[in-house]
Amino acid sequence: MSKFLKGTMILMAAGLVTRLLGFINRIVIARLIGEEGVGLYMMAYPTLILVVTITQLGLPVAISKAVAEADIQGDQRKIKKILVVSLTVTGTLSLIFTPALIMLGPLLSETLFTDPRTYYPLAAIAPIIPIVAVSSVIRGYFQGKQNMKPSAVSQVIEQTVRIALIAVLTKAFLPMGIEYAAAAAMVASVIGELVSLFYLFTMFKVKKRFPIRRNFLSALRGGRGTFKELMNVALPTTGSRMIGSLSWFFEPIIVSQSLLIAGIAAGIATKQYGLLTGYALPLLTLPSFITFSLATSLVPAISEANAVRNYQLVEYRLQQALRFALLSGGLSVIVLFTFAEPLMKLIYGSENGAYFIKLMAPFFIFHYYQGPLQAILQALDLARAAMINSLIGNAVKLGVIFMLASQPTIGITGAALGIATGTLLITALHYATVLKKVQFTVYINDYVKFFAAAIMAGWGGKIIYDSLFFNSSLIKLTIGIIFITLIYLALLVGFKLVTKSDVTKIPFIGNIIK
Repeated sequence: MSKFLKGTMILMAAGLVTRLLGFINRIVIARLIGEEGVGLYMMAYPTLILVVTITQLGLPVAISKAVAEADIQGDQRKIKKILVVSLTVTGTLSLIFTPALIMLGPLLSETLFTDPRTYYPLAAIAPIIPIVAVSSVIRGYFQGKQNMKPSAVSQVIEQTVRIALIAVLTKAFLPMGIEYAAAAAMVASVIGELVSLFYLFTMFKVKKRFPIRRNFLSALRGGRGTFKELMNVALPTTGSRMIGSLSWFFEPIIVSQSLLIAGIAAGIATKQYGLLTGYALPLLTLPSFITFSLATSLVPAISEANAVRNYQLVEYRLQQALRFALLSGGLSVIVLFTFAEPLMKLIYGSENGAYFIKLMAPFFIFHYYQGPLQAILQALDLARAAMINSLIGNAVKLGVIFMLASQPTIGITGAALGIATGTLLITALHYATVLKKVQFTVYINDYVKFFAAAIMAGWGGKIIYDSLFFNSSLIKLTIGIIFITLIYLALLVGFKLVTKSDVTKIPFIGNIIK
């Protein structure tokens, strides 16, 4: 099995575990602090992501690409310079922005978010910034070496520690108020990330072939060329991520201000935003562990192929990634659209938010394409184009949100439609950009077959679900999902969208077939 497929499978396995653990976290938070508490949590979280994006400066992708290229040449001194420069940059920025977030917290919460209670989760999450800054550099190093195990295991550790602490801390602070309980959930995240960093650092000390601390300053002084090389990839990548992070930062602000214009009170707006982003979106983004795994593995794999001008391999990796994202994401869309109400009832104890899932699920097939496409653009030195695409898509998203959510008859539904519009537009622009750079065949018939399989599987699964007479909603839902999955897989095989050669590449199953 190739390094690309092996690395992708490792990240997918870890991603599946962390997603499941993350859902347990979401369930615990939702059931303990409710829709309004989740709203406070989700209003504060985008601010953290913006600060982390600024602190990382796009270096994780640049490190992965640069380490992959230096490793193929056996240049260990270059790899050390890459790490020294990256740690210095991210460390310095984190020391600036961590206290800045704490000091600006009152202004953000009272003026922009229109809910002063968001200050508490904002202040509680601030210490995670320097932790993420260091861990992102180490992850970039391992990803550049195409060793995905440390990153995968660290994700599992982080989620395990978080889930072990979140119920205890949230319950302990809940009597003081919902805002303190939301802050406690953030503290659990900080501790989980810290333990994850400790593991990554330990693995780095074991695996590296050179001392980092020895001659650190001399490596830094001689790293000007390395810094420029990293910035050539990092800055356009940061631009793209910065646009996404700024968009996410402004999203709760625009939503809350738009709902205020529509005559909806701050507390209700916080609750509605919690339903959309804390209840519905986590379910809609469930398959993103697959697309994240693909995207992470694609950058070094395509960078290597592009460096030796093996364009046939570049196209092959591209087709692999897009096909995998489409077929795996398709199953999620079918299940979520068909079983939105029972899923929400089972997971959160309420059907509130199911409407958002049914409304947005068809658009999210494009979301699953977006990560691999952006990774391909970065690997082909088209990060600037990806940045422009993100700028256009996110500007349109925020404009649609403000235009629709400020209408009393539309309200929070306008935010959902804005998010869906932005997702569709960015993915379409990424796809068009890749088509200009890489000459690859677009199999229209396969897309037609896919949509036919999706519709037939959803329709068949719904009929079977409605015909079941079990008292237990869990058993009924489980049987319904199993039948939809079997129908979908059978149709994929019948339409030859999945072949025996595809199955034999899957670990364990492939060995049995062979």
